[in-house]
Amino acid sequence: MSSITTDQGIVHYEVYGRGRPVILLHGWLGSWGLWQETMAYLGRYYRTYALDFWGFGESGKKRETYAVHDFVSLVDQFMEHLGIAEAPLVGHSMGGTVSLSVALKYPERVSKVVVIGSPIIGSSLAWPLKLAGNRGIAFLLFNAMWAFRLGMRVASPFISHDPRFPQMMDRDLTKTTLESFLLSIASLRRTDLSPMLSDIQIPSMGMFGDLDNIVSPQQWQPMLEGIPAARIERFNEAGHFIMLDDPENFMQKLKSFLDDEPAEEKTKNAY
Repeated sequence: MSSITTDQGIVHYEVYGRGRPVILLHGWLGSWGLWQETMAYLGRYYRTYALDFWGFGESGKKRETYAVHDFVSLVDQFMEHLGIAEAPLVGHSMGGTVSLSVALKYPERVSKVVVIGSPIIGSSLAWPLKLAGNRGIAFLLFNAMWAFRLGMRVASPFISHDPRFPQMMDRDLTKTTLESFLLSIASLRRTDLSPMLSDIQIPSMGMFGDLDNIVSPQQWQPMLEGIPAARIERFNEAGHFIMLDDPENFMQKLKSFLDDEPAEEKTKNAY
């Protein structure tokens, strides 16, 4: 267990493997724990970093705001503290939206970007998530957390095929605060990256599960329209958590994308 201290709070992260760095970013209500199997696999080829956003997991929870742009700043500070000049960013759900936003705001930081079941346009969120961004509803949910956790356990089989998912979600819910719960999803709902995507010139990949009922699985369309060279991978038998529902296929496609050198790099390496 490792951490860095910033002027805006402690950031917890885990690191595994050797080689070029790859940074993994979790989604709403999640934590670095989502990436354990991915890190075990990619760590044989890369040095993988998985961090907890402020307000989630083991990171600090004494902030006034937990908006997408705060997490963009967090990634920049994280890379600066660890001396990582440039790296691929791999983000799940909200983490993918953050990854694209980092590529837009700090293009020198990001060599490649991968988004997994991520909302390019916030209105693509399922209606229960949109409701969770309402302060009154969030307050009710959080003050009846036992009922919310029970509801999540009941809904879990419809979200992910992995039998471990209910326990993973329950663990992460216990480490979330009302403010991080509310403000992060409210910010995500208001986000629309589509007008800016044409500014992204780095290799980009979108991974979307056709059975996703958290974020519209059709979000690959605005990504491909905005980044014409983007690589899109669709998973017929997976939902929102592709790394849990179809892990072998997911990791093979992710590694293939990370391994692939851009044409200009291949040309340079040939001399």
